[in-house]
Amino acid sequence: MKKIYFILLMVSSIALFAQEPEHLANARNHDLPGFKLYPNPAFNDVVYITTDKNARKDIIVYDVFGEIVLTDRILNSSLNISRLIPGVYVLQVSENNNTITRKLVVK
Repeated sequence: MKKIYFILLMVSSIALFAQEPEHLANARNHDLPGFKLYPNPAFNDVVYITTDKNARKDIIVYDVFGEIVLTDRILNSSLNISRLIPGVYVLQVSENNNTITRKLVVK
């Protein structure tokens, strides 16, 4: 009987810790219609970010430790990533109160 309680306790603990905070989940759920990020993986100093509206976009790039490594506001579709070293990043794009988060690989 003790084994069953222990197993249930472990499963519930894992399930609780695997949940992400609500404000992070909501930030990812807003979608940008027509969102495209290319090329990904990126080999050059520029990536292109397009949406249906192609309005002004606020960009935040995080490294794997959650530190902000690049912020920019673009009016066109090109984002200069020449300051990023090769690695995996999280790209957060906001346009007209909508936000989307995607993985960006720089080679």
